[in-house]
This record gives sequence, C-alpha cells and structure tokens, in this order.
Amino acid sequence: MRTYRSGSLTAVLLGALCLWLLVAAAEAAPSPKPELRGWIAVDIGHTLALPGATSARGLTEFSFNLTFGGMLAAEIAAAGADARLVNGDGMIESLPARGRAAAGSRLLLAVHHDSVQPRFFSTWTHEGVERPFSDRNSGFSLFVSRKNAALKASLACASAMGAALRAAGFSPSLYHAERIAGEAKPFADRANGVHYYDNLIVLKSTQGPAVLFEAGVIVNRDEELQLLDDARRGRMARALAAGIVSCTRR
Repeated sequence: MRTYRSGSLTAVLLGALCLWLLVAAAEAAPSPKPELRGWIAVDIGHTLALPGATSARGLTEFSFNLTFGGMLAAEIAAAGADARLVNGDGMIESLPARGRAAAGSRLLLAVHHDSVQPRFFSTWTHEGVERPFSDRNSGFSLFVSRKNAALKASLACASAMGAALRAAGFSPSLYHAERIAGEAKPFADRANGVHYYDNLIVLKSTQGPAVLFEAGVIVNRDEELQLLDDARRGRMARALAAGIVSCTRR
C-alpha cells in the first residue's frame, strides 16, 4: 500500500474536492440551447417614404408592419432567442440592403400586411372620406423563393410558422395561387398557406433562410379591425414566434 505524507494527502484531497465541485457545478448549470443560438432578423416591410398598401380606413401598411414587427421581436426574445429589427426606423435605402442587414442571422422574416388586386376594389365612405376596400379575401400568407440559397431551410421555417398559426386558430388565405394577373403564385405548402414567390428581391437576394409573412388583408374592413386589436396581434405574434423557434432548432 502506498503511503502519503500529511501535506501530500491534503493536496490530493483538496484536488479531489475541487474536481467534485467542478463536476457538480457543470451538472447543475443549465445546458445551452443550441436551437436558440444565432439571431432572428425581423424585417419591417416598406418604408416611411414608400409605406406600401393603404388600409380600408386609410392607415399605411408600414404602420401595421412596424407595430406587429415590434411585438413579434418581443415574443421571439421571450422565447429565449435574439431578435433584431431590420428597418426599424423605416429609412432603409433599398431592398437588397435588407438581406445584407440580415447577414449571419438564422432567419430573415419580412413582416407585411396584405392587399388585393385592384380589380376587386369597391369604395365606401369612412369618416367623410371615400376609400377603396375589398372584403373578398382574408387570412395570412407566407412566401419563399426557389432562388434563395437556403430554400430547404426557408420552406421548413415557413411551414412551421404556418402550422403554428393554424394551431392558434388563424387561417391561411389561398387567393395568391389564383390564376389571375398579379397572382398565380404556386403553393409550396398549401395546408400551411405557403407560396413560392421566386423573384421577390428580399427573398432571393438574402443568403440565408428568408420568409415573407403577410399577417392579413388590411383592405378587408373586418380583418383590418382584427389586425388592429392588440390582444389578437399578441396571440398571432406568439404563435409566429413559436414556429420560428421550432424551425430554427433544426
């Protein structure tokens, strides 16, 4: 049997104790979540100068995009991921600049609100102003580009988001696949409301996964009011964030 001097034995015991403490601390510490590494780019669609569609009550699409995009970023952060706004000031200089601003992200999600083809507009008077509207279509839509360098991941994320939205009680609009001028965007995943939109610059020019989300149809008078309701917007943002976290863990 090997014998130790008292000083040597003390050193051995202290070393063993330190090793045990290190192992215990490692086991007790929360393990990293690889699915939440990286960051998510939440791109606010349109700009202050070019604010996109106009709602049935005269509000700009950009104002809808900015409010919902901020709520979505907060929900993504609440899920433990790093969400960063692109074009949060509405001053971005170009469409390709959006993809460049998202370089290195796990996903670029472009936030938009929808309209319809002009042939479907009627007019009504709201607060003394005659405005175009169309109650023909409603619901969310998702788009990916087959020219995107990360199409497989883009489509997986779009499908995950659509599935999460449907599980939360939201319905996809399907009219973008209609064979009419300005539409005819084929389904990539019909059940979850995902279409191919191959030549959309923000999708095809982004090097990583990229999805465009249309939250709903703001020229539809009833849906416009729903899209302005903070409780409903929060529920939609939480569902969308859950889909994003689900797809980026892969």
